[in-house]
Amino acid sequence: MTVSREQIMTAAIQHLNEHPAASMAQLAEAVGISRATLHRQFSSREELMTALGHRAHDQWHQVQVRAGVTAAAASADPRVIGRALDTLLDGLVDVADEYGFGLTDYAMAVHPELLRRSDELEEHEIALYAAAQRAGLLRADLPARWINNTVYGLLVAVRESLRRGDVARREVPRLLRETFLTGTGTGVSTGAGAGVEGGGRS
Repeated sequence: MTVSREQIMTAAIQHLNEHPAASMAQLAEAVGISRATLHRQFSSREELMTALGHRAHDQWHQVQVRAGVTAAAASADPRVIGRALDTLLDGLVDVADEYGFGLTDYAMAVHPELLRRSDELEEHEIALYAAAQRAGLLRADLPARWINNTVYGLLVAVRESLRRGDVARREVPRLLRETFLTGTGTGVSTGAGAGVEGGGRS
């Protein structure tokens, strides 16, 4: 049976989320192919991780597009910004769920192109957090980059909680949003159905 590059990556993602330090031999076994077959598609573990990193960054970018992060960051409307924040946080949960291993993978963290893409995507989110601060939705006394790093830390918590089975998957978006807003929110309502208010959906 021929296994495609996409099938290999999908199976590798599932295994890496359970065993982040898995070797190429272990990944080949998890995929159900020989190590030689795996190496024909990916010459090294670094090449495989880089490909997975680009795939994760593509999904991250799509989350920002769906949330309207760029437009919301340029807006002064608390309703627009609040909806974007909610949609962004929910979408980031999906990324952390599917690509959780990548949050702390060293090879992905230092690869120049992945690092460039990560920095670019982070800047979009930092701009959104700054807009939320100006709109009174997030605390103005916190650096926007600190807020961004807080979200990152919470996404690691999402990964670990799901991996260990500590919480039900359906509860994670609410837990993330409420924990995030307890520390960074102002309790100001946007007046939007999906806006930020007191740590949860209004």
